[in-house]
This record gives sequence, structure tokens and C-alpha cells, in this order.
Amino acid sequence: MPEIVVMSHKEDVDGLCSAALVSAAFNANTVILSDYPSLIPKLEKIAGKSIDRLFICDLGLSKRNEQQFVDILSKITATGAKVTYIDHHDISKETVAGLKKAKVALVHTVKECTSVQAYRKFKKKLPESATFLAAMGALTDYMEAKPTASKIVPRYDRQFLMLEATSLSYMISASQKDEGFLVGMVDTLAKGRYPHDVKGGFELAEKYAKKVANAVETIRGGIVKLDNLAHAPSTVELSSSMVVNFVLGSSEKPAAMVYKLKDDIGSYVVSIRGSKKCKVHLGRIVNEVATNLGGSGGGHDRACGAVVPKAKLDEFIKILDGRIS
Repeated sequence: MPEIVVMSHKEDVDGLCSAALVSAAFNANTVILSDYPSLIPKLEKIAGKSIDRLFICDLGLSKRNEQQFVDILSKITATGAKVTYIDHHDISKETVAGLKKAKVALVHTVKECTSVQAYRKFKKKLPESATFLAAMGALTDYMEAKPTASKIVPRYDRQFLMLEATSLSYMISASQKDEGFLVGMVDTLAKGRYPHDVKGGFELAEKYAKKVANAVETIRGGIVKLDNLAHAPSTVELSSSMVVNFVLGSSEKPAAMVYKLKDDIGSYVVSIRGSKKCKVHLGRIVNEVATNLGGSGGGHDRACGAVVPKAKLDEFIKILDGRIS
């Protein structure tokens, strides 16, 4: 039996739904979930094993790791394994060329979220029910108005879709330290079942919702407002993406960021969001600034992240504030 591995983003609905779609389409043996800092170490472990096919989903690259990414995939394809990279984050022309040279199949556009691309690419191998996974990914990634997504999302009652997608998002956020549970969620979704079918899932979502409500005042008290950027430390047990969205909405600034120190790497993990007032591509700016300061970063025009060395956080904030309009 061929060894088929799916590696996907562990922190959001788009990542898990992408993993579920590919797993369902190809009957994957192994599902590996990763955050951005763990991407390269986990890929290196995969490269040391004998596999037949590898799918990598919703794991964007930065200037700091894109060459390593290409080099590792080159080693994997050199063994005869087929590799497919499905993503919707900004990607350089040099990296695209490197992936093509490494014979990696690239499924990429910034105009649709990853799960929609996976659904569109492998639609013939998937049941009709799989459309729901793509719809959840698009809705929670704020990309439901994109060309393909805008045709998928209206197929479902909006309240039902929002309930299931939001509950799944809360389940994921509540389970970041339990990869086994996350992989179990992927398996449930890949079998054509809904988030409400995840055993104990709704209870987790309910507990997480209560944490959100209790954390509001704590978050508000820590917000610092600059000319164009509002920032705050992530001191509550909530996902950074949720906290930063609250900071953005409360501050009324063009952009917002939250940061949390990871002692094991001596760096801050940063999450950044932009409002409609933000006229710059945050992902590209963050990639450049973070890399110049010895870190890494990147992402979408209004949603991105970074890893910034501990001693460089203040400088990162100052430069970023000056680059945003």
C-alpha cells in the first residue's frame, strides 16, 4: 500500500479542511499538522522517511525559509516521491521557479483559500458533501467573496455554515496542544461528517467561547495605539488570530498586532491584521522587515504573521508602524 502523507496548517479551519479534503481524495495514511515555526523541522523528518506521495497545504513561506523548503522538497522528489504544494499565501517568483525545477506540483493562487483550491483541484475524487469543507475554509479565512468560494458558500444555509465553521474554529484553537485530537478532527471531516460530529467538540467550543468573553477586558487594557498600528501582548489563553482581531476592531487603526514570547526559540510569535483602511500589503512588508531583523514572516495583504527575535520587538513595531498607511 502506498505511503501517502498530508501535511497542513494546524491553527485554523482552512488548514484542517484542506488536510481533510486531500485525505479523503487520496486515502492518506498519515496526517501531520504544523504551525509555521515547525514547518521546516517537520519537513526534515518526512524527508528521512520512505514515502510515495506528499501533500503540503496552507503553510506559507517567508524569505528566511523558502530556500530550505525548496531544498528539502528537492530531496524528497529525488527519491521518486510525488510532492504537491497547495497554498494561497504570497510566493516569490524565485521560489516558484525552484519548485518547478524540483518537479513539485504547485497549486497556488492568492485569489482563493487553500481548501477551496484543494476542493477545486480534486473535485472528481471527492463526494458532493466535501463542498462543505471548502465553504467553511473560505468563510473563516474571510475569503467567501472570491470567485469560486462565492459560488460554494451560498449552497448552504448561512446560519448552519457559520455555526459549524465557528465551532470548528473554536475547537481548533482550544486544542493546539493536542495534535492527536486535531488529527482526529481531520479524520472525522474526511469521512464526510460535520464538526458537530466530533466527539466532545461542541463542549470544547463552548468552554472556549466563555474564555473569549472573560478575556475581553484584559485585552482592552493592554492595547497601545501608535500612528497607524495598535499592538498588545497576548496574555490570555486565546488564539493570537482572535486576539488581534479584537485589538484591530477596538483600536480603529489601519492595522493591529499581538505578540507572545516563546522562550524555547528566544523570539516573539506575532500575529498581524489590517482593516479596510490599510492600503499596503502587510504580508510582503512583514516578510521584509522581520527577515531584516533576523526573524521571519509573511502572509496575506491584511492577515499575516512573523517570528521576531526577542531583542528586536520594539524596533519591529516602530518600523512597521512607519510602513503602514
